[in-house]
Amino acid sequence: MNEDTTITPFHQPGLIIDPLTEIAREGARQMLMAALKAEAASFVAQFGEELLADGRQRIVRHGAGPERTIQTGIGPIPVQRQKVRDRAADVPPEKKIRFSSNILPRWARRSRSLDALLPILYLRGVSTGDFQEALTALLGADAPNLSPGVISRLTEGWQDDYDRWQRRDLSARRYVYIWADGVYLQARMEPQAECMLVIIGATPQGKKELLGFQVGVRESAQSWRELLVDLKARGLSVPPELAVGDGALGFWKAMDEVLPGTRHQRCWFHKVANVLNHFPKTMQPAVTADLREISYAETRTAALVAIETFKEKFGVKYERGVTCLTKDTEALLAFYDFPAEHWDHLRTSNPIESVFATVRHRTVRTKGALSQKTARLMVFTLVRAASKTWRRLNGTNQLPRVIEGVKFNDGVAQHDANQSRAA
Repeated sequence: MNEDTTITPFHQPGLIIDPLTEIAREGARQMLMAALKAEAASFVAQFGEELLADGRQRIVRHGAGPERTIQTGIGPIPVQRQKVRDRAADVPPEKKIRFSSNILPRWARRSRSLDALLPILYLRGVSTGDFQEALTALLGADAPNLSPGVISRLTEGWQDDYDRWQRRDLSARRYVYIWADGVYLQARMEPQAECMLVIIGATPQGKKELLGFQVGVRESAQSWRELLVDLKARGLSVPPELAVGDGALGFWKAMDEVLPGTRHQRCWFHKVANVLNHFPKTMQPAVTADLREISYAETRTAALVAIETFKEKFGVKYERGVTCLTKDTEALLAFYDFPAEHWDHLRTSNPIESVFATVRHRTVRTKGALSQKTARLMVFTLVRAASKTWRRLNGTNQLPRVIEGVKFNDGVAQHDANQSRAA
């Protein structure tokens, strides 16, 4: 062949050649190898005073294992596991000092972040057969550790996580507020109209946690009662100060029976949607603005005045819409008896609804082909993943005062209000 001939290689369809990514990957490989060597050297140094009878060091570096490829967020990276040897010959095998890397576990083939990413991608609507194609741009064309079978084995761990979580002890837990909601999925759950029942709780430190989760029938009082009784049986003895939820009567009835003394706060998001159902679409933007003026009023008195104005404007022609709003006035305005810093959190059960939106997307993509078990584990895994990004409550310094029973009027502690008037 002529030495001057220029050969241009052809790339496979869908393969993206990115020099910047290749440079980053090589840099990551070098950094990883340096970290692995430093980890092994640090381990050997810990046993520097361990000597054999002839004065030689007992624990020494012993080269590296064969090269293997680790799938990471920036693609496959070839690495070699560092080896350490215990040279003591007169020690039984079970007492040998062994080195295990925290950075690169012995049988690891993927980074931990990637292991966490894959189930979430599945929940977000990517089918197992589409993983290699979907991740080619990120991980490169060769992804031997991301086959559909591997993905399926990863999802098997969801059941173990769910079982452990359902058995956890709640005796040391306390929740100031809880949010409750249910969702119906397009999975094989239609014959009995089964739905997911979810409860989120806010701790005295202002952190939101997934508190309760199970499959229920039509959000019935019995289904909610079973969930609440289970929580109580595992140690949740102190009722929350306030529960936030929609108008599902089953939940409120079960709450009053199992955890009496908890105040009711109806979700404004659901209430607005229910009221709008009684108005023509052309009027809904204006009605929504009026309802927002009520829910965001600075004081309870101002909210009651806005409700009276709403009744006067629409009571004659749209009586059903007005009745839908006014029948729950007390429960809709309960948040005024709690710190103003918490109002944005207490007006709605949207933290749950936003998670369900993703779950509904997943069940639509699979066209209802999920089994009940898979659907349950999907919701549980997705809610647990979402909980890592839930923001803490505003005004966490007010939560101990709520627990102590301090009375609040229009979001201000009565003691603070009295001091302000005296000044």
